Amino acid sequence: MAGFDDVKKTLNEHQDQVGQGLDKAGEAAKSKFDGHDDQIDKGIQKAKDALGD
Repeated sequence: MAGFDDVKKTLNEHQDQVGQGLDKAGEAAKSKFDGHDDQIDKGIQKAKDALGD
C-alpha cells in the first residue's frame, strides 16, 4: 500500500496529466450542475493550486 508521500510524489511527477484530468472533471460537473460554473471553477483551481505545494 502506497503511503501519502508516495502518492504526493506521483502527483507531482504527473502534474500536467492530473491538471488535464481536473479540467475534464470540471467540464463534466458543469454539464451536470448548470448555474454552478463559478463554484466548480474555484474548486478546480484550488485543487490545481494544491498540486503545486
